[in-house]
Amino acid sequence: MDARTHTEREHTQRVMEDAKAAARQTGEQIKSAANEMVETGKETGRRIGAALETAKNNITEKATNSAKATDRVIRDHPYETIGIAFGIGVLLGVLINRD
Repeated sequence: MDARTHTEREHTQRVMEDAKAAARQTGEQIKSAANEMVETGKETGRRIGAALETAKNNITEKATNSAKATDRVIRDHPYETIGIAFGIGVLLGVLINRD
């Protein structure tokens, strides 16, 4: 019976050591996966930042070009521009004052 108890203890110790080793390995795998996720998140953040910067630059360029074109039209046709602005003002005034 003493040999059997000794064998059971050895078996229990081996099982415990195997469980500890499996737990360590699982912990290392989880840590590795978490690090990969963090790196993927950082890369995604960099890509999104670059895309936003590009979009901002495109919008700024288009707005600047539109403002320059509008200024050019107004300078080339000042009286027509005043007439259009006056007409829009009258139209808005009529619409606002309607009962």
